[in-house]
Amino acid sequence: MRLWFALPMTWQPRTILPHTTLEVGRIGLGSSFGVDPSDLEYAYDHGINYFYWGSVRRPGFGEGIRRLARRDRDGIIVVLQSYARWPAALFRQSVLGGLRRLRLDHADVLLLGGYNQRPSQAILDEAFALREKGRARHLMISGHRRSFFPEMAREEIFDLFMVRYNAANRGAESDVFPKLPGDASRPALCTYTATRRATLLDPRKMPEGENVPGAGDCYRFNLSHPAVDMTLCGPANREHVREACEALAKGPMDEAELAWMRRVGDHVYGRSPDPLSGD
Repeated sequence: MRLWFALPMTWQPRTILPHTTLEVGRIGLGSSFGVDPSDLEYAYDHGINYFYWGSVRRPGFGEGIRRLARRDRDGIIVVLQSYARWPAALFRQSVLGGLRRLRLDHADVLLLGGYNQRPSQAILDEAFALREKGRARHLMISGHRRSFFPEMAREEIFDLFMVRYNAANRGAESDVFPKLPGDASRPALCTYTATRRATLLDPRKMPEGENVPGAGDCYRFNLSHPAVDMTLCGPANREHVREACEALAKGPMDEAELAWMRRVGDHVYGRSPDPLSGD
């Protein structure tokens, strides 16, 4: 029996994100876990150019962005996130402060983090103003409520969506991916929590007789879905970065590998449901 889509023979390690002009490696790095500046340079040299300075703005990650910007600013995609809500001016200050720390005049993507309903008009107006002034090229939004994304797509405000998705929590396959526009107005899709905060990597949580996935398997699972443009990796060291680079080079899973990941994911989900996922 065939699975839920016809597999491509391979993928290109880089892609132009829909609704943007951004050419990215299909795996991006996030800043929360403390990699060194040299790790970002290693990633860049192996095809990764999307760097997400997110909820935890680690100094070493920031220094890595600064080094790469001096080397090839046009060749890297810098994502700057803000969770600031009120007053709206705090949102602007958070973004401009982040740019000052990175010594950049603009972010390629400005991410409004953690929304389950439409952002206030005051926040949106600040985001639009930053874009108008050239401080951000594109707008992105993340959230946990899956039905929110098709709602926001109808407004055509955001160029990119950041959606939770992994082998255990697959609700986006029915609630997000097929409900977005099928034409050029579709926002780009970046998935996160691919390893489900490492629970998909835990030998103690595996079904009997199944191999334990590596982080690279989790990234490849996400990227094997045709709706997913890229996925995010949260590395803590060079080995984690290397795994991401190898997954980027390896390409999509075959049907046997996808079936294995789904069996593992179903078992892990059954043992430890994820209350934040909505699944």
